[in-house]
Amino acid sequence: MNTPSTSGGDPTLQLVTFENNSTPTGGDSRIDNLNVFYNAGDIAWMLTSTALVLLMIPGVGFFYSGLARRKSALSLLWLSVMATAVVSFQWFFWGYSLAFSHGAGKFIGDLDNIGLRNVLGYPSVGSARIPDLLFCVYQGMFAAITVALAVGAVAERGRMLPCIIYMFIWTTVIYDPIACWTWNPKGWTFLLGGLDFAGGTPVHIASGTAALAYSYMLGKRRGHGTQELNYRPHNVTHIVIGTVFLWVGWFGFNAGSALSANLRAVMAAVVTNLAACVGGITWCLVDYRLERKWSTVGFCSGVIAGLVCITPGSGFVPAWAAVIFGVCGGVACNYATKLKYFLRCDDALDIFAVHAVGGFVGNILTAFFAADYIAHLDGVTVIPGGWLNRHYIQLGYQLADSVSGGAYSFVGTCVILGALDFLGKFVPALKLRVSDEDEVLGLDDVEIGEFAYDYVELTREVASADDVDEGLSTHSLEQHASTMGMHEKNQESVDSSHQLAEWAHRA
Repeated sequence: MNTPSTSGGDPTLQLVTFENNSTPTGGDSRIDNLNVFYNAGDIAWMLTSTALVLLMIPGVGFFYSGLARRKSALSLLWLSVMATAVVSFQWFFWGYSLAFSHGAGKFIGDLDNIGLRNVLGYPSVGSARIPDLLFCVYQGMFAAITVALAVGAVAERGRMLPCIIYMFIWTTVIYDPIACWTWNPKGWTFLLGGLDFAGGTPVHIASGTAALAYSYMLGKRRGHGTQELNYRPHNVTHIVIGTVFLWVGWFGFNAGSALSANLRAVMAAVVTNLAACVGGITWCLVDYRLERKWSTVGFCSGVIAGLVCITPGSGFVPAWAAVIFGVCGGVACNYATKLKYFLRCDDALDIFAVHAVGGFVGNILTAFFAADYIAHLDGVTVIPGGWLNRHYIQLGYQLADSVSGGAYSFVGTCVILGALDFLGKFVPALKLRVSDEDEVLGLDDVEIGEFAYDYVELTREVASADDVDEGLSTHSLEQHASTMGMHEKNQESVDSSHQLAEWAHRA
């Protein structure tokens, strides 16, 4: 056991520090009290942050579910929570070791910590303020939500089993190496000087480009580019609930990345909330300019865009910069939703537009606004800063990090899915996509056998002037629409009031 060294009475520092301790677990817990090396406040904050990041995962599910059609709403919720289960096992098995082992190389870790072997009380590679075990469970939530974000691309036409297999492989082959080179002190991006506080590249660019690749590999949904897919989000309330979960959880996501209860965490919380607010307002204004409507979905999308954009810079930039992050994130992601038409890709939930583009913009803005005095609010971190500190080469570092992470995730995802789809020719269960008939019925019925709603009454008023002239009351239209919903339980979910009015008129 090493000889304890006191911290001089400063309550913000460890009471005891490690000196010449080569025990992988940090000591023998049967003899030594391993808690003396860590501040109880830091541990409490990081456990809270872990729970907050976990809360974000059902938030992703609700957000995606609300954007999709009713007949596939439950499948997106299911995929989100299943991602937590699959990735948590992968993280325990070898994911944490591949990303954050102490003996890692520049691109990936070793298997010294496979099955969480020797992961206990030794100071983590992320921060000496918290032990390996705590850092492991916190970062495990990051891995899980990254996969949950990416698999939203399965929306309305992808099968569940190959997606589950994809989750495990993608986390191992794509996420773990990117996390290693970004956050492990031995990773190449970390050594280069790239600044990514909470996941601009490993989480958002990686998941956004993976979603784009998944959308390409699955192909377009049935009826893509026609009136058949001209529908509204089926449940805006779910979108709002998902946004709230994400907004609250993002405090643990960004502020928790300080890996200690300190002023840097406080500043990260401040800029996170401010960027979210400005992003929501910006997206609303951009949409209002064209549609003259104050869209709820638009506000929620803007909030997410602002949160994504501030993520890489949240521990590096001053509070006033968060306004710029929010505006740029809201505008860039809003216009990026049109990219899928240029790319000829059916990215049903605009994951690439919000997460890949938002993460890229955030990485670039970090190069401009990173400040050395903000990073040092934790009392430890020293950086040369960005353009505010006249460190102009930082832009090159950020570009290298962003492009390499995005390209690796996109190409790697195509290879993984291509291999699965090839195996699907011999093992039908591994086919990536459901049949046309199953797509019409909906994934909830075909893949899960349960529904988000057993029965939904359609009560939107759809009467037109012609309907009134012909003596069709609003009540009769509602009754007719409800009857149709009962007889067509597993058919296309219809949200267009004009279509309902047309059916009622023909009746």
